[in-house]
Amino acid sequence: MIEASGVSVTYAAGVQALVDVNLRISHGEFVFLVGPTGSGKSTFLKLLYREELPTSGRVVVDSVDVAALRRKDVPALRRRIGVVFQDFRLLPDRTAYENVAFALHVTGTPKRQVRARTMDVMERVGIASKARFYPHQLSGGEQQRVSIARALVHAPKLLLADEPTGNLDPDTSWDIMRLLDEINAGGTTVLVATHDKAVVDQMLRRVICLLDGRVVSDVRQGRYASEPQPA
Repeated sequence: MIEASGVSVTYAAGVQALVDVNLRISHGEFVFLVGPTGSGKSTFLKLLYREELPTSGRVVVDSVDVAALRRKDVPALRRRIGVVFQDFRLLPDRTAYENVAFALHVTGTPKRQVRARTMDVMERVGIASKARFYPHQLSGGEQQRVSIARALVHAPKLLLADEPTGNLDPDTSWDIMRLLDEINAGGTTVLVATHDKAVVDQMLRRVICLLDGRVVSDVRQGRYASEPQPA
């Protein structure tokens, strides 16, 4: 599903966000991406949905060389990838239903399909009863479920989550991680960038650790506790 070969990203003034990253993630895997703030986790995720481009190296997602895509083909790539953010990024003036349905409207989905697909995915993530609520009327966990529903509405093969529990209390964090686990069990590849040590250590999934932009460990059934620390 994901292959990074010799990937580096260098920003202005020579700041290196990623350095010679090489990794492969197979279809159907659940993987945690961990590391200190500034280690390159978010940059790596952005490469996958073409918000950033590598300075060097090659990024392939579901057999597509992301950097080689023509600009007009980027939206099609992004419809194959669901993205969940720490701050939810919901439209404040639209209901939960409208936030999810919007992702279908902008891609020209026929109106007769929009309601069925939107309600189906909201039901799947346990938020259908809040369809008419606005974001400010929802708890943090409920807002994140709406965000996940929006990410799933195009039935993506790959779901990326950037600190999905960062703004949530521990109990709600577990609810969200159980939901992501269920989504993965349905066949979706899930990659989660996180600082949530308790979740990582409890779930015992594959853990890839970045430090100063480099992959420093890649452990099956790994723990966050063994993460190397910067000097």
